[in-house]
Amino acid sequence: MIRTADLDALPVREAVPALVSALDAHGTAVLCAPPGTGKTTLVPLVLAGLVGGGPRRRVVVAEPRRIAARAAARRMAWLLGEAVGGPVGFTVRGERVAGPGTVVEVVTTGVLLQRLQRDQELSGVDLVMLDECHERHLDADTVAAFLLDVRENLRPELRLVAASATTDAAGWARVLGRGRPGGAPVVEAAGVSYPVETVWAPPPRPVRPPHGMRVDPAQLTHVASVVRRALAERSGDVLCFLPGVGEIARVAGQLGGVDAEVLQIHGRAPAAVQDAALCVAQHRRVILSTAVAESSLTVPGVRVVVDSGLAREPRVDHARGLGALATVRASRAAGRQRAGRAGREAPGAVYRCWTEAEDGRLPGFPSPEIRMADLAQFALQAACWGDADATGLALLDPPPTGAMAAAREVLVAVGAVSPAGLVTPRGQRMARLGLHPRLARALLDGSAALGARRAAELVALLSEEPPREYGDDLAAAWRRARAGGDAYAARWRAEARRLERAAASGNPAGPSPTDDAAAGLVAALAFPERVAKAKGRAAFLMANGTGAELPDGSPLRSAPWLAVAVADRPPHSASARIRLAAALDEDTARAAADHLLQAGEEVHWEDGDLVARSVERLGAIELAARPLRNPDPDLVREALLDGLRSEGLGLLRWSADAHALRARLGFLHRTLGGGWPDVQDDGALLDRADDWLEPELSRARRRADLGRIDAGQALNRLLPWATGEAARLDELAPERIEVPSGSRIRVDYSADQEQGHGRPVLAVKLQELFGLAETPKVAGVPVLVHLLSPAGRPAAVTADLASFWQGGYRAVRAELRGRYPKHPWPEDPATAQPTRHTNARLKRQQ
Repeated sequence: MIRTADLDALPVREAVPALVSALDAHGTAVLCAPPGTGKTTLVPLVLAGLVGGGPRRRVVVAEPRRIAARAAARRMAWLLGEAVGGPVGFTVRGERVAGPGTVVEVVTTGVLLQRLQRDQELSGVDLVMLDECHERHLDADTVAAFLLDVRENLRPELRLVAASATTDAAGWARVLGRGRPGGAPVVEAAGVSYPVETVWAPPPRPVRPPHGMRVDPAQLTHVASVVRRALAERSGDVLCFLPGVGEIARVAGQLGGVDAEVLQIHGRAPAAVQDAALCVAQHRRVILSTAVAESSLTVPGVRVVVDSGLAREPRVDHARGLGALATVRASRAAGRQRAGRAGREAPGAVYRCWTEAEDGRLPGFPSPEIRMADLAQFALQAACWGDADATGLALLDPPPTGAMAAAREVLVAVGAVSPAGLVTPRGQRMARLGLHPRLARALLDGSAALGARRAAELVALLSEEPPREYGDDLAAAWRRARAGGDAYAARWRAEARRLERAAASGNPAGPSPTDDAAAGLVAALAFPERVAKAKGRAAFLMANGTGAELPDGSPLRSAPWLAVAVADRPPHSASARIRLAAALDEDTARAAADHLLQAGEEVHWEDGDLVARSVERLGAIELAARPLRNPDPDLVREALLDGLRSEGLGLLRWSADAHALRARLGFLHRTLGGGWPDVQDDGALLDRADDWLEPELSRARRRADLGRIDAGQALNRLLPWATGEAARLDELAPERIEVPSGSRIRVDYSADQEQGHGRPVLAVKLQELFGLAETPKVAGVPVLVHLLSPAGRPAAVTADLASFWQGGYRAVRAELRGRYPKHPWPEDPATAQPTRHTNARLKRQQ
């Protein structure tokens, strides 16, 4: 018997006529209705014609979570006075409760995605309602895009409703109404809500922020204490939000002795526990829940919410090479949803386990999964749909280019798509398995070698990482799961049975490998780039080039090879930490990672000399090597150039004359430009190696040969011989300048660059320049004269000798005359005789 009073009490009833009209007129609509208004339960029943007297239609409701799909079906069946499996049924992975008379079927978005791939027209279905679309799960975004494609090209009569628990519906209206001015109509339903008091309850001491899946135990202890406080200060049931199953269990363990029943709601909870939480109780309760209770489920009797402020969002799990969930700070939108649960039936309170100041810094909304998640499964679904790059799909957010490129690399490596991006028959089969393509490859190829049952059991272990107490040896964890009676083992067995049915292969050819060998094979098939070779006790090098280490006490420490299933890199660590792996042999590593095998000549500069070897590698792992007797000359030449680039041109033979020539040419390049070459910059010189280092460079075979190349002789090849300017080198930049005393003084052309003044330096004893009124020039540039004392020590610096004789000389003469009395210090140096001798010798010469 239909429970009419309960149906009439649902607030969404007022918005149903507008929704029906919108669908009749446009075929698509967005429904915005707060949690608890009945959008998930009443709306499908009305649209299916099971209540309200409308035409009978077959309706599919897509929920993001299995627990929500089961709960919605049970609630709708209860409202109709029917058993689940009659007019209302549900289908989730591994479980179907529906029959020929089912009119409303609640499914997970993953199940609907698989159906669309098998039957793009979705035959027999009149309307699809995407529930909780505000959560922006990738499967829901993908299903919506596929359904819109079906409406546009195959079934324009198929109706589509996007139901959201928030009023942020503009994006969905735009997508569902693509090509229509203003987008799809948006129908809003008012909810019944009461005031909710906010209590800020931060931890008394700082706690570590979440990292990966980990949550600081101190944070969970604080949450448990806030639950106790709420029980003491308030009446009614307490709903506490935590990020995951592990955190729920730990907080539950700290609530012993409270005067209330403690229930746990999450996707893995038994159906009886879930039903108990969703029913009105006569006693007080504490319900510990994941985000499923934000909007997907309505828990009656709640007056108080305790919000840990944590949530789980999809990320690329680099430890496993798969998509996974990471613990993050919950968004402000999620906080509002959670708080609203306390005010559904009466005034309530929310205890937030953070400060009011922190609240303003939280993200406004959760990140769309398509922006953050591993996209290998999405890319495979898009390829199977016929749109490999997903550019033709009506998505709220386009997939990031880099993530799609990485996903395609994975798909090509596992044989799911061709290099051109076209799905293969193998890829189509993988897409139907409901696994990440890596694990799908391990299941298919592992079944051929081990049989479907053993491969399925191992893949089930890899799809949900075993508890830490199972250890880091995959084979040992497999044996423990087989014998285990814990909740993980029960889930593992159910998933293994499902995968075994999906694999459905014949008996393996040849003898059956041992458990250890089988575990190594399957892990290597799933993660070929993480096969690892020992490089020391407990230290390994993975094929992807990352070092990895096993913890103390691991039974795998002596293994020569490993297939690493799970590894992470702690902060500030150079090596990864292996969390789950299996022993392996080299032949299996080669077979599993055959696409990483490379054999060829390696000629490169290493540790200060040329190395030439014939090498076989598995990714970054060197398998075998032998010296090359006659390496390719072009490779040798390039490797020697790499050596010159890394260690500098000092590897050549540089005499003093060669250094001087380089400085002279550098000065002319900076001063005159034109055809004078840039020789000061090593990079510029190496870019012109063909012009000055040949033929000696092509004859060289090792570092020692470079040391025999005369750099000065080689540099002469760069002079502008073609224009004739080279003949003017000694005129424009002479090595030496003759001064009035008759001495030929070397010019330092390197000083103008090193000291930044742009002038060559002439360092000469002061007395040798007597009588010289004009500063010497090279290439039209006055030199910088470093005037020296008779002992060769600096006395003065000038670029203008005439001015120095008239002014600065007097101060120098007064300071040095007494120190060097044997040398001439005339009052008028401009007319004095230049000399490099003492007064006595000058008299003898006279």
